[in-house]
Amino acid sequence: MALHVDTEVGRLGTVMLHRPGPELTRLTPRNTGSLLFDAIPWVSRAQEEHDAFAAALRDRGVEVLYLADLLAETLVIDDARAEQTEAVLRDARLGDSLRRRVADYLRYLDPAALAGVLIAGLAHEELRTGGGLVYALMDRHDFVLDPLPNLLFTRDSSVVVGDHAAVTSLAMPARRRETTLTDAIYRHHPRFAGTPLVYEPRLEPLEGGDVLLLSPGVVAVGVGERTTPAGAERLARRLFDRGLAGAVLVVPVAQERATMHLDTVCTMVDVDAVLMYPNIADTLVAYLVTPGPDGTEPAVAAPEPFLTAAAKAMRIDTLRLIDTGLDPVVAEREQWDDGNNTLAIEPRVCLAYERNLETNRQLGRAGIEVIPIPAAELSSGRGGPRCMSCPLTRAPAA
Repeated sequence: MALHVDTEVGRLGTVMLHRPGPELTRLTPRNTGSLLFDAIPWVSRAQEEHDAFAAALRDRGVEVLYLADLLAETLVIDDARAEQTEAVLRDARLGDSLRRRVADYLRYLDPAALAGVLIAGLAHEELRTGGGLVYALMDRHDFVLDPLPNLLFTRDSSVVVGDHAAVTSLAMPARRRETTLTDAIYRHHPRFAGTPLVYEPRLEPLEGGDVLLLSPGVVAVGVGERTTPAGAERLARRLFDRGLAGAVLVVPVAQERATMHLDTVCTMVDVDAVLMYPNIADTLVAYLVTPGPDGTEPAVAAPEPFLTAAAKAMRIDTLRLIDTGLDPVVAEREQWDDGNNTLAIEPRVCLAYERNLETNRQLGRAGIEVIPIPAAELSSGRGGPRCMSCPLTRAPAA
């Protein structure tokens, strides 16, 4: 499979999703905070909503691949299985005695079952037998291996730029193991064999929700709660070195839960149009980073208003702004409910959560077709259609 994505809005060909599963049943009032969820979802309803999301994509001709299936197929390969097992066993919290018991437990699982444990985690009571002080002092409901409920948001752990994959470096401890799984898929799965990587998990914090492909060769990177300036700089250097971009716009975003990524406040819905949270539209700025001559230090320009800087970099007259309604209360509510986090499947056509009525009306008034999807339970993890999807192929945008 040849990966290719150079815009946010080109006709979507193939996308990677993760259908929510047993990992969400691990959420309790005691651990939602540490596992980065705002509520305990009704899992079967979340699965129904996610199935509706996938069906809406397929109805428009998009190929849907599931991360769990890709991981199980990857773990058939001995080297991949050994890497994933060793990564789990390196957890310093296990101690020697429990580590040996976990190694024995994992050794006899078939690839699908191993993939399930790597995603859903392993509780003390499921291991059943163990030894040593660590196991003895654990509560029966404690996790020997933590679950990954945020794997639902496949955008964050990898992003395709051109024909390269960037396997990101997730900032929050609860999510860091996600990239171990994604990295294995890109490096070992036969469908992705030979895919060059432009970023790796060992590098500075960088998350896919902060990366927007504004146009071929022009990339915006948000810096804030999850992506650091050092991560943005590292990505820019690597994109320049590989000839994947000629301009990177670095966009500071408030370090708050409501604005954890750039795509929580701004997404593209046409080749020249962005949907943006109105409360920040006039204050969002961008620093233009461009390659230095002959491989020297990249140049960093003084900040400009984001819309102005983006239009200049994209070489268009104006980047049209579609805001999420004039009423500040409605705008704030719908931004919290991921109203700005749309997924374009082609120019002027996007998927959006049905609950954000005013935002969707504003899109319709601007000539954008909205395909609404249910989100009563999916939204509990703070992510919308864009967060839940990793495009692998897109056609060039007309």
